[in-house]
Amino acid sequence: MVVMAVVMSFALAGGIFAVERAYAKTAKEIDASADAALDRFYKDVKGAKEFANMAKGMLVMPGVKKAAYGIGGEYGEGALRVKGQSVAYYNFFAASYGWQIGAQAKDLVVAFMTDEALKKFQETKGFEVGIDGNIAIINIGAGGVLDTKSIKDPIVAFVFDVKGLMADISLKGGKFTKLDK
Repeated sequence: MVVMAVVMSFALAGGIFAVERAYAKTAKEIDASADAALDRFYKDVKGAKEFANMAKGMLVMPGVKKAAYGIGGEYGEGALRVKGQSVAYYNFFAASYGWQIGAQAKDLVVAFMTDEALKKFQETKGFEVGIDGNIAIINIGAGGVLDTKSIKDPIVAFVFDVKGLMADISLKGGKFTKLDK
């Protein structure tokens, strides 16, 4: 029952996990986690480094956590990288309801393939997936190969290093909000 109480407090904490708010990361901590996530991405997905070089910018969200027991919540913090440098920091929050139970952590890389997509993301106060723009999710398992010629979407996301007992990798309804770091 303790797990259920924690999950419920996560999901009902006024739009943001109360625990995450108490332990918000510094820019330096986010950058270190983002570097580690990118290293895993480049190691696990053949062609990822070449793909990253084609992107106009990449939002790296390491260790995004999701927990659910009927009502679910998801939260993470990450760095927007342009030309390999962090230019801003964002959080990601999503809430859901329905039949679901479990918890997971995952790394997420959102790649902006056009200047227009990157600019729109940066200019939007809170970028809500499915409202402010769609993000195509590319699912490649460990050791998979990334075919950069077949990706035509202006914004694509990669979910990798998933740990836990939930199978959901959707970002629909989630919101990215710029942080003051």
